[in-house]
Amino acid sequence: MNRNIRKNRLTFAVLATGAGVFSMMQSLVAPALPTIQHALNTSQATSTWVMTAYLLSASVFTPILGRVGDLVGKKRTMVAALLALTVGCLLAALAPNIGVLIVARVVQGIGGALFPLSFGIIRDEFPADRVSPSISNLSAVIAAGGGVGIVAAGPIVGALDYQWLFWLPAAVVAATALIALRFVPESPHRGSGTVNWAGAVLLSGWLVALLLPISQATSWGWGSARVIGLLIAAVVLFAVWILSEARSASPLIDLRVMRLRSVWTTNTAALLFGAGMYAVWSFLPGFAQTPSAAGYGFGSSVTGAGLLMLPMLVAMFVAGVLSGRLEPVVGAKSLLTTGAALGAVSCAILALWHDQQWQVAVAAGVFGLGIGLAFASMANLIVQSVPAAQTGAATGMNANIRTIGGSIGAALMTSLVTGHLEPSGLPYASGYTHGFTLLAFLCLAAALAALFVPAARRATLTRVASSQPEPALARERETAAR
Repeated sequence: MNRNIRKNRLTFAVLATGAGVFSMMQSLVAPALPTIQHALNTSQATSTWVMTAYLLSASVFTPILGRVGDLVGKKRTMVAALLALTVGCLLAALAPNIGVLIVARVVQGIGGALFPLSFGIIRDEFPADRVSPSISNLSAVIAAGGGVGIVAAGPIVGALDYQWLFWLPAAVVAATALIALRFVPESPHRGSGTVNWAGAVLLSGWLVALLLPISQATSWGWGSARVIGLLIAAVVLFAVWILSEARSASPLIDLRVMRLRSVWTTNTAALLFGAGMYAVWSFLPGFAQTPSAAGYGFGSSVTGAGLLMLPMLVAMFVAGVLSGRLEPVVGAKSLLTTGAALGAVSCAILALWHDQQWQVAVAAGVFGLGIGLAFASMANLIVQSVPAAQTGAATGMNANIRTIGGSIGAALMTSLVTGHLEPSGLPYASGYTHGFTLLAFLCLAAALAALFVPAARRATLTRVASSQPEPALARERETAAR
């Protein structure tokens, strides 16, 4: 076997393991929150910070470290992110109380940078004809990682204890960091300038000010002073951040790149599709676990609810892998549009037919197909549209926008499902019906946004990339995007 092929396969295995474990950690803890709450003797409101802290940390560090990787080296930054994820897992496994566990989750969130860094390394190191399929395969692993977390949580907690939700990933990630340090090559492409730390602080500020009230609105109240005040602060900080980035000689996020039609339309689709995807991940297991005496639900255990999500896991992985082979034929735009449309179909099925477990399983499988196609195509569209030195920051921002959409979708779904409860304390069936209907419209809107993504002109861009300096490449990409 050719030595370069072996090297690329090993590199891909390392990237897929790190990014897949981080993706799994996003959902692995959610089904075990009641167990963690009881074990650490805390309240339900406090235990939700185990998820919120991880979300906020990942949202802050993903674009910042993506830019750092563009400047100082993607491999070096990736190894640092893997070590941070390892330390966070070890700290969580040993946490004596909920406060330490929340801090551990903040440390784990640093691993969010693995997504943009991995895409950047693939673009820098792999042959041109292998970049798109490899990104699709990595996207499939990332998407499947979230499904694995939902499915695996129940058996791990049942057979061992909730601490093993952190011990097992810690061992895998530590080994991955050592292999990456030894075998993954350092990317040759570097951005110019320095990190705009003022922009980084402002970015962190508006992200926290936006995501915190959205994730806590159901417990604080949408009309509370904290929620309204933080949302106003988010708008103000966002405006100041835009001004800072526009004036900076070395912006954290190059706003000229973000204004490319192929980038902003893809990000719009990511925001809307992320809203549907994360809400389905968050609420479908809870729906399955609702006692059938409520008139809906199946009274499933955590493990049973996870198994009901298994068709989604299998479908998203298969679709993600196949998308790498379909993308050269039909184009990433068509795959993104199809993936978002399948998400809309799935949510419509859930809204109309959810009386039998097979109906939910079919809907989950359809949504899995949509996730697999959409994840891969989003990453490919961004990578094809930006200069090599901006890959980390641009893909990191895309992942961030998808997360922001997920927070909004989960918050809206929470309001609809838990806004009115039966005397027994369980949500009304109509709450889920209205929620899934809303998610169907959000996914449909994502499909419509994807229709406005310009058709890629990859051959032109590849030829230009090999012969022109970065500013000329950026102008050519902007022309092609129009």
